[in-house]
Amino acid sequence: MKHHSENQAVSLPAGRASDSSGYDAVAEEKRNISVDPLSALAKKTLEHGLGLNHLDRISQPNRLQTFKTSFKYLYDLTPQQVDDFMASYVIYNLDWADEEQMIAALGPHYRKKVGECLKAYYGVMNHLCALGDVEKMYIPPFMNKRATVLENQLLYESAVAQAIGLKKGDKVLDLGCGRGRVAAHMATATDAQVTGINIDPNQVAQAREFNSQRGLRNEFIVQDFNSLPLPFDNDSFDAFYQIQALSLCKDLGQLFRELYRVLKPGAKISLLDWVSLPAYDATNQEHLELMRRVKPLIGAVGTPTPAIFEKELEDSGFVILKSENASVGGLQAPLIDRVDGYFRAMRQIILGLVRMRLLPVHFRTLINRLCLDGEAFVKMDKMRLITTSYWVVAMKPE
Repeated sequence: MKHHSENQAVSLPAGRASDSSGYDAVAEEKRNISVDPLSALAKKTLEHGLGLNHLDRISQPNRLQTFKTSFKYLYDLTPQQVDDFMASYVIYNLDWADEEQMIAALGPHYRKKVGECLKAYYGVMNHLCALGDVEKMYIPPFMNKRATVLENQLLYESAVAQAIGLKKGDKVLDLGCGRGRVAAHMATATDAQVTGINIDPNQVAQAREFNSQRGLRNEFIVQDFNSLPLPFDNDSFDAFYQIQALSLCKDLGQLFRELYRVLKPGAKISLLDWVSLPAYDATNQEHLELMRRVKPLIGAVGTPTPAIFEKELEDSGFVILKSENASVGGLQAPLIDRVDGYFRAMRQIILGLVRMRLLPVHFRTLINRLCLDGEAFVKMDKMRLITTSYWVVAMKPE
């Protein structure tokens, strides 16, 4: 299988999705999407600044209210919750590919242990992220240098909606839906209905409340996507997207086959995720040390590559339409720097307040852990060893 590089035309596997008249639906989709799916967005940008309209803006939460709510939640954490959060980082020093290491660290029922760690981790992390511009818990592709982190998120999400063809009445599946903020944007901007899945009941409860307050019909389910099958009938969804959740998947092939089952023929999917790039060398000690520091920072268990995503998708029946780094110039570093700088500044404030005994001591523990190794993330990105903005669009043939 050939790796589909950033500007390389993607060839169609023979014999798929063509009819006797010679019309090939998948080939047509590839022609459509090979023209940059951001082209319409770029046109809007010329007409309306960043290309964001009122529907993009109104889907967003009140930042001050969100900050206050998350701050109170963190303030009231119990010692056990803090300990469980810190202990959860053990899974990010492991890798799904090394089962022997997993069993040695977590025992024979390591999958269950990973799930428990993820709940402990995200139950706190979602509130830590909400203190800044990453309430949606992802650093987006670097789409526009004039845009804030949040605006880059909105630009990327708009590009996803266009790439997977979301329209009024569509039912779309969101894997790893977090606090339901992305789902709210998708539904508000397109009038589609989103069903979100997340392992963390805390986030699911927030997603339900947030979307209900906005009068949206989105649904949210507590589900570990490593526990299959998914609770849906065959051909249930018109489209699918996920953002930076797949490193938490134990068996990509099994998950993709399950997605293929629940998606309708012709449905398109969008994956944005963490990957190691060809320049990464697992025998290079500097690379290994950087990887050891970055995986816990971004919450990655597995270390997939673009080629792994492509092969597992194609083996599951999907046809790749696009496979590339979505960031301008292939670098997220400008946005990573912004996020890291914000939280480092916040760290100094929090440490001062803890010293003055105006905040509980566990705030120091949490903010120190959150701010650890941001510089390593920037360095790996600039060395083009990894990225969290690798974008794959694929299609289930008609």
